[in-house]
Amino acid sequence: MIELHNFTKRYGDLLAVDRLSLKIVPGEVFGFIGPNGAGKSTTIRFLATLLRASEGDGAVCGHRIGKDPLAVRRSIGYMPDCFGFYNGMKVGEFLDFFALAHRIPRSRRRRAIDNVLEMLDLCDKRETPVGSLSRGMKQRLCLAKTLVHDPPVLILDEPANALDPRARVALKALLNRLRRAGKTILISSHVLAELADCCTSIGIINRGRLLIHGPIDEVYGRIRQYRLLRIEFLENAEAGVAILRDLPESRNLQFEGNHVAVELSADDRQLAVLLERLLAAGARVTSFAEEEPTLEDVFMTLTDGAKKRCQNYFSAGK
Repeated sequence: MIELHNFTKRYGDLLAVDRLSLKIVPGEVFGFIGPNGAGKSTTIRFLATLLRASEGDGAVCGHRIGKDPLAVRRSIGYMPDCFGFYNGMKVGEFLDFFALAHRIPRSRRRRAIDNVLEMLDLCDKRETPVGSLSRGMKQRLCLAKTLVHDPPVLILDEPANALDPRARVALKALLNRLRRAGKTILISSHVLAELADCCTSIGIINRGRLLIHGPIDEVYGRIRQYRLLRIEFLENAEAGVAILRDLPESRNLQFEGNHVAVELSADDRQLAVLLERLLAAGARVTSFAEEEPTLEDVFMTLTDGAKKRCQNYFSAGK
């Protein structure tokens, strides 16, 4: 449904995106993750036909972006990170304007608007002037206009920005509904936790380069060469720490009080042997557990932040 082939974008001497290639298959919710300035919005604007590539090309629903941009626009619903409104319009009029722009026949326009108002919980705002809406309400209205023509592909740039916690939960539920309805969704964010439980696959971009992409489970698996182990000692923690420091497969050991965080290149059998060694050395262990990687861990590991991953154990209050 969405393809990029060596997409490159330069702004003068600035290389914003460097030879980015990926494929998003039908029905996926693809989380596009990276810090501000990483190249997410540049890539998304290219997919939305709003800027030209310096090199490379892409396609949406089989339509080449560089060759047939009008067909691409008919296939997508695009929600930008920054958007404007016609504040003199009412909510219903605003959606009618976009429904007309997408050439939805008059006979179907009212039903299409009703559907997105209900989907975004905006039914009671139909007669409300757009200019009087809160930032969060405007965000939901922008998403409503993105959906009004029922496109097969959604491209959402930071859609959770400015939403309160309740609205963020509702957004995730909506994304899951849309995926079950067969939509293909690309959603970007610099807040990793926003995408952890609503995406089927992810791509991580930094400084214009795609570092890793694929199904979430596969991405997690690829960074689990080093597993984050958290250990709490009751007594004789020093003996346990000495053993951990001598392990050639350990790195980034952090030790504070009776708590240890360490990354180990080890399988389950090796972890069991390690626990036996700690106990035999007289270290009394009260907790010995692996911390499952989060999207934050994935990003830090890929951007040379592995040490911070262990340090975060202590900053989070253990």
